[in-house]
Amino acid sequence: MKKNRHRKIKELVEQFEIETQEELADKLREAGYAVTQATVSRDIREMKLSKVPMGDGRQKYTILVHSDHYLSDKYIRVLKDGFVSMDMAQNILVIKTVAGMAMAVAAAVDAMKLKEIVGSIAGDDTIMVAVRTVEDTKCVMEKVRSVLEE
Repeated sequence: MKKNRHRKIKELVEQFEIETQEELADKLREAGYAVTQATVSRDIREMKLSKVPMGDGRQKYTILVHSDHYLSDKYIRVLKDGFVSMDMAQNILVIKTVAGMAMAVAAAVDAMKLKEIVGSIAGDDTIMVAVRTVEDTKCVMEKVRSVLEE
């Protein structure tokens, strides 16, 4: 039951911009799950959901990385250790990294599973990330910054 509920939560946060526990609980109830706010709160902790900025001052729940805690810490550390800077050219996000770290940082960005990102290419110290729109590029930049500031 819990495994199915977690799978549904993952699906919901990827499909909708869910800002609150109450919103998530409502969506789960609509999907046929009998949940309380306490259950949803516990699920959020267990799944290590994070809130990320949407670019308009609001925040939403997302799964930044796989639910494996080790991977989560590893990717966050790689991103923090390898990141140098980022800039945008329309809907292309260019991330500069420490020499030799581009592929690892790109893997960390990919693990964020952001729906705004179409794909990325990594060289030695530069990553080019194709993003759907200019607005989405700004949003992705904010999400990367929020992980770097954790």
